[in-house]
Amino acid sequence: MNIKYTREIKVGLLALVALFVLYYGFNFLKGTDIFHPVKKYHGTFVQVGGLTEQAPVYIRGFKVGQVDHIRYDFTRDSAFCVDISVNRDIVLPAGSAMELVSDGLLGGMAIQLVLPPFGPDSLVCCSGDYLPTRVVPGLVEFLQTGVLDQLTEAVAQVKEVVGKLNTQLDDEHLYNSLAHIDSITTNLTGTSRDVKFLVANRVPVVMDQLDSAICNIRIISDNIKDADLAATVARVDTAVDNINAVVRQINSEEGTFGKLLHDNSLYDNVNTTVRSADSLVLDLKANPKRYVHFSLFGPKKE
Repeated sequence: MNIKYTREIKVGLLALVALFVLYYGFNFLKGTDIFHPVKKYHGTFVQVGGLTEQAPVYIRGFKVGQVDHIRYDFTRDSAFCVDISVNRDIVLPAGSAMELVSDGLLGGMAIQLVLPPFGPDSLVCCSGDYLPTRVVPGLVEFLQTGVLDQLTEAVAQVKEVVGKLNTQLDDEHLYNSLAHIDSITTNLTGTSRDVKFLVANRVPVVMDQLDSAICNIRIISDNIKDADLAATVARVDTAVDNINAVVRQINSEEGTFGKLLHDNSLYDNVNTTVRSADSLVLDLKANPKRYVHFSLFGPKKE
């Protein structure tokens, strides 16, 4: 009997261990840690955008829990009730909110907890409370709402531009403009040939003449360099000194030129002579017979 009871006890213990392992393994696969107690919070959404159970719960990008259940009641506007579990050591201040956000580029969804400023006197949320909720548009929603509208507007503008371009292409003025452009291109081609001819034939001649002129300039420069500039400058200085001496002598009262320039008696005598000659001419005009007597044998002076 003892052996029988011992076997039954072993089987019972083994069954309990198996059930415990099964329960723990099932919760582990679900992402629930049965050894660490959690706090439960709830939130209602109009739509969940593909949110699933076991989706992560973040605070500032750090995972602090998961979505446990998603319950729905389509008779209400906020048809979905989302139950989340958060680590017990996480304290949510009053006013915390649940946000439905995009989790990565593959389209997964997650819950983001947004915490208000927390002070020592702030109230805290209790396990089982309902938190306010809001939906944050993800990348796909942003593309659908903003970029697609702008892309549609851009496509419309492109269509308008293409239509105007087609209208311009059908206009005869465009063909005339193209013909003028073709003519200008032909003229430019001819001008290019002329320029090439000048570069190939005339420019070398001009360069040779320029080289010859440069050589002449160098020769002149060498001649100027070899000339006795010091002697020439000395002779010029001597001539200038002589001129200055003559000018000083003229300005002085010595010599003929000095006396002529500075003696007023010569000026007075010349002035008196001019007045006498002027009086004589006037008298000659008034009384010509006084000075000349005509006869048959020629003029006779009185």
